[in-house]
Amino acid sequence: MNKKVLVTGADGFIGSHLVEHLLEKGYKVKAFCLYNSFNSYGWLDTFPKEKLDQIEIFMGDVRDPNGVRVAMEGCDWVFHLAALIAIPYSYHSPDNYVDTNVKGTLNILQAAKQLNIERILVTSTSEVYGTAQYVPIDEKHPYQGQSPYSATKIGADRIAESFYRSFEMPITIVRPFNTYGPRQSARAVIPTIITQLLNGAEEIKLGDLTPTRDLVYVGDTVRGFEAIARAMNTVGEEINIATQDEITIGELANNMINQVNPNAKIVQDEQRLRPSKSEVFRLYGSNQKVKAMTDWSPNYDLTSGIKETIEWFKIKENLKGYKSNIYNI
Repeated sequence: MNKKVLVTGADGFIGSHLVEHLLEKGYKVKAFCLYNSFNSYGWLDTFPKEKLDQIEIFMGDVRDPNGVRVAMEGCDWVFHLAALIAIPYSYHSPDNYVDTNVKGTLNILQAAKQLNIERILVTSTSEVYGTAQYVPIDEKHPYQGQSPYSATKIGADRIAESFYRSFEMPITIVRPFNTYGPRQSARAVIPTIITQLLNGAEEIKLGDLTPTRDLVYVGDTVRGFEAIARAMNTVGEEINIATQDEITIGELANNMINQVNPNAKIVQDEQRLRPSKSEVFRLYGSNQKVKAMTDWSPNYDLTSGIKETIEWFKIKENLKGYKSNIYNI
């Protein structure tokens, strides 16, 4: 546990939780945050001072190969989470996704090769599978680029695979299914529903209610990252982190409506609908591989995870950072 680890995307949702988890486990953590002129560390700014003081902060941009290499110097392991992830935004700004997700990952891999990094975890997404052709979706499922976002993540995964095969680098591709929990971005469905409800909306605006998702609580996701990193038999593998269960968006929304305001009703908002050939209608992942190769299994079921998430959003200081009256792409 005395490894020095770099977490890219440390200022984001999953990244900030991973930083916390690694600190608790005794790792020396260097947090790669997106450079900005406000000296904002994203979600890391919400950490208490005694916790933040334990973290080495590096401000940069994964699109910059020199900055990436400097950030990685002296590190043993790298958890690469930095990415653009919003699907609707990828429809009109695909260039940004190629630069960040594909070229950013290439920069990480090139620097890791030069610096002989001991362990590299590249973060994928269940979106690379597209709508399930069979369930549960295992790691042999075909890839389908149903959005510019998923296409760039497929590209990043395949570049990572090529570096493992070409240069025998200690790379693992980690593929979380739909992670949720405190600090999740406003563009995701669970914060969209909760923030509308807590701000008193009687009509909850959503898109298609029929797609299913395999929802993983963020605490389980970050434990999965660490378990995969510790298990050296996972080098060269692609590994799902999933609950091996599914729920429709409509069922999920009604679950939260019943907990917060049973009088609220769901209304369809046309701008929230994806193009029909781009919508991923079913994501239901297999977790057999991660269970077989590591000591990981989920600690949270959906009921307990949603309860913790709602309680976090009920804190006024947390809720005020979300603009529930605006569709966030």
